[in-house]
Amino acid sequence: MLTFTLREFDLDRDYEAALALWRNAGPGIGVGLSDTRDEIAKKLTRDPDLFLVAEVAGRLAGTVIGGWDGRRGLIYHLAVAAELRGNGLGAALLREVESRLQAKGCRKVYLLITPQNTEVIPFYEARGWSEMPVRILTKILQP
Repeated sequence: MLTFTLREFDLDRDYEAALALWRNAGPGIGVGLSDTRDEIAKKLTRDPDLFLVAEVAGRLAGTVIGGWDGRRGLIYHLAVAAELRGNGLGAALLREVESRLQAKGCRKVYLLITPQNTEVIPFYEARGWSEMPVRILTKILQP
């Protein structure tokens, strides 16, 4: 059994390791405009308790970012280091962020999966998630 610790993200301590994890996570996570240090710092002013990391032997091994707008929740960047997948880290991160969202009053939460990342669908379905027939549109407000 793998021993790990969940804790809240710390910008100075965790940013570089989280960024490296996201860049190497595979097809499911894209690093974009919202992942710069300044943008992550903005996220932390809103609900830092929803940005969690998993540590294994003092090393950042997983992340999840939860968002809460007062009506709906959203899950971003659930990632676990490839060599540690299947040990419960992702499930623990997801369970904890869901619990924290629920404690805030969140009744419905969304997450986005890239079309090429279909291998994660059974992971989410086993935890009560289901697919919605929607299309996602985006617009960049600040280039």
